Amino acid sequence: MAEIVWTQEAINWLEKIHKYISKDNPIAAQKVVQGIYAKIQLLKDFPKIGFKYRQEKDGEIRILLYGHYRIAYIINDDTIKILGVFHGAMKIENYLFIVK
Repeated sequence: MAEIVWTQEAINWLEKIHKYISKDNPIAAQKVVQGIYAKIQLLKDFPKIGFKYRQEKDGEIRILLYGHYRIAYIINDDTIKILGVFHGAMKIENYLFIVK
């Protein structure tokens, strides 16, 4: 079973998503965040369920879909690092140019 680690950037993105949706519907915002979190938990047992986005020296960046959102993560050995959670309308390549 893989370990899931969240980057601060990914936490910030998820908080922004929650804040944005909460303006109109706090209950929906909570459901979206919980759904994204639940989807990410699947990676513990199935780390390659997302599609391969690109190869980096530190591992594969993959994208997992949840509704209108794309969850970017990198697989390195038995660790899955969540890089960000992006709305599908965003140009993800503008945000995944540096992996630390």
